[in-house]
Amino acid sequence: MSTTSISSLREQQQPLIRQLADSMESLWQRYLDLSPYHLPTELGYVEGRLEGERLTIENRCYQTPQFRKIHLELAKIGKNLDILHCVMFPRPEYALPILGCDLVGGREQMSAAIVDLSPVNRSRLLPDYYQQTLSKLPKLHFSQPRALPPWADIFSEFCLFIRPVSPEEEAQFLSQVEAFLAIHCTYAVGASPVSIEQQAEIISGQSYYCLKQQKNDKTRRVLEKAFGPEWAQSYMKSVLFDLPTPQ
Repeated sequence: MSTTSISSLREQQQPLIRQLADSMESLWQRYLDLSPYHLPTELGYVEGRLEGERLTIENRCYQTPQFRKIHLELAKIGKNLDILHCVMFPRPEYALPILGCDLVGGREQMSAAIVDLSPVNRSRLLPDYYQQTLSKLPKLHFSQPRALPPWADIFSEFCLFIRPVSPEEEAQFLSQVEAFLAIHCTYAVGASPVSIEQQAEIISGQSYYCLKQQKNDKTRRVLEKAFGPEWAQSYMKSVLFDLPTPQ
């Protein structure tokens, strides 16, 4: 893995993906006490082939006192498809939702953009702070909302899933992600650890989230075609959506 390879991948990607990746890392640095989260060296920067096209994946991971893993994945397939995938996994000691964000698109336009703060408690509802604060955000209107997949009961009522069709809609989506991130980080740094009993519920909720996300057949099929079924299964379970463990 070389720094040149990593930096050049982001520079080659669709402008909205570059902007969002830069903004996320800037907000994390502003609000959180980041330290490296060590993936195996061979998974930091990965190259493969998909139907004759070059597939490149870059992973950056961090951890903080409140988050066991903050994962930012950038991927590029040939010249026509760029992907951003981000998940912030809280430590089980903190009753925090999971922030997830994905962008998928080509040179001219994004085909999918999603962001959510997903609850992991037994009630499947966000904590009151999140409900009250997210409800106060400006109401945005997008011309092409998208339907969630059948397995997507993990998402909250505030989940935003769209196909942005203009620079204005792209800017609105970017602004919404930044608002979600600022709300999440602000609450997280002031959160107190919970009881052992609550931790068990959080671990169960995070595990349910990860198992549901592992059902994403589109992601799995791409990885299987490029790297083989065994590698794809390992990557889904150990990098993208690894299950939490008791502390």
